[in-house]
Amino acid sequence: RRSDQFRLSQGPPPLTSGAYAKAYNEVKTMGEKTGSQRTDDQTNLALFFTDNATSYWNRALQDVAGRKALDVGDNARLFALVNLAMSDAIISAWDSKIAWNFWRPVTAIRQGELDGNPNTIGQDGTDAWTPLVATPNYPDYTSGANNFSGAATTMLANFFGTDDVAFTMTSNTVGAPHNVREYTRCSEAAQDVVDARIYSGIHFRFADSTAMRQGAHVANWAFGHYLRRID
Repeated sequence: RRSDQFRLSQGPPPLTSGAYAKAYNEVKTMGEKTGSQRTDDQTNLALFFTDNATSYWNRALQDVAGRKALDVGDNARLFALVNLAMSDAIISAWDSKIAWNFWRPVTAIRQGELDGNPNTIGQDGTDAWTPLVATPNYPDYTSGANNFSGAATTMLANFFGTDDVAFTMTSNTVGAPHNVREYTRCSEAAQDVVDARIYSGIHFRFADSTAMRQGAHVANWAFGHYLRRID
């Protein structure tokens, strides 16, 4: 009903907190372009989900619709509900981004000595910390991709009445070693998007996990208010 309807009442953890230091050191260790502690599989996951979220979720919906052999009415309702929820979720993400205006890992880590937290060692200068994936030029909290994914996976689970929905996801990311992933549960795909943004080096975990819940809230509200079944 309004852009701030699902704005989070609680922002990111304070810079001096242990929770912030934990998230900081995770992305610093796992998200760096070179010299990180990522496995090859984790790097592949990060690259897979650099594709456009709207596109890969709609390709997944096409696969779900084919597997379920839905009729034209149910197909239309499925696609409409998921895309309505994703559209509202991204509005919620950007409302929160502007409201909280929280820095991205690349800025935070390069200025780690200035945040007042003794457990966040900065990395700047000639050895400046650089993420695996180029950082978008808008705030961290909350994650847009995870708002999309929280909305999509929650709406799928609502539509079919279960989290156990199998589907194939494909990525059009150029250079990604593996462009096809198989899932048996909606929540599995959702968790992969959370992890992917950390391995990419472009989000703190709290921005991802909170966004996933935010998108889920949007989807649940939309499912209860729009395009209700008439039979």
